[in-house]
Amino acid sequence: MGFFLETLFGGLMVGMLYALIALGFVLIFKASGVFNFAQGAMVLFAALAMARFAEWVPVWSGIDNPWFANIAAFVLAGALMFALAWAVERLVLRHLVNQDGATLLMATLGIAYFLDGLGQTIFGSNIYKIDIGMPKDPIFAFDTVFQGGILLNKEDLIAAVIAAALVVLLSLFFQKTGTGRALRAVADDHQAAQSVGIPLARIWVTVWCVAGLVALVAGMIWGSKLGVQFSLATVALRALPVVILGGLTSVPGAILGGLIIGVGEKLSEVYLGPFVGGGIEIWFAYVLALVFLLFRPQGLFGEKIIDRV
Repeated sequence: MGFFLETLFGGLMVGMLYALIALGFVLIFKASGVFNFAQGAMVLFAALAMARFAEWVPVWSGIDNPWFANIAAFVLAGALMFALAWAVERLVLRHLVNQDGATLLMATLGIAYFLDGLGQTIFGSNIYKIDIGMPKDPIFAFDTVFQGGILLNKEDLIAAVIAAALVVLLSLFFQKTGTGRALRAVADDHQAAQSVGIPLARIWVTVWCVAGLVALVAGMIWGSKLGVQFSLATVALRALPVVILGGLTSVPGAILGGLIIGVGEKLSEVYLGPFVGGGIEIWFAYVLALVFLLFRPQGLFGEKIIDRV
């Protein structure tokens, strides 16, 4: 029982990180109807900015303090992601209002390649590290309940708590604030929202800013775990099955989908892997997403696309 719970908790913690990345897809799709293929590039760009600013801030300021360097790097990287959101709306989205989905999809692909090139130009193409002080040592929990306790990774636990806190804050933002309600109105009907005075351009900038902040937090966490390298952009591909499972238009769906994928990967690898030679964790999420596409393409909580047209 203890080993099962250990695997389950490990899957839940990884699932929260998947859900965090998936939120970037969902937020932009809800507000603009754009499936943002640039989300992975945004995660990488934000992580590169965080890593490099953390190196440069002590040199610029003369203050050699890791906490100061990380906080300043986070603020600077966040400002850069907000500037990027403004530029995307002003230079790209503003000129593609009411275009078909294929055109918008190609636009996000262009943004992705642009960010990849811009990231290498500004920050370099080496492997960098993000050290935000998260402990690497495992801990034993519930040792009074189970013999030997349950082995948990401190870094994964803290990362999951950070991801969960951000998810809760975003949910409150959408439900309780005027801007959040405006975002939901735009998601329901662009033209109706504009007819009652909701500025579409400002809403798009806001949602891309929020998605940029989500990308920054996700990049910071994954960069701390894996190092900042250009393969980090592929982490976003792990979130694609999450949004398919939960639904492209549902924030709760992104959360639940991430948890299901994370737990499913870990349990299938541990309990089914020995019978099929391992490697289930690599393809499990995509097979599950394919099943949903065949039988419930809108996901658990998503709307049918035909209802949005």
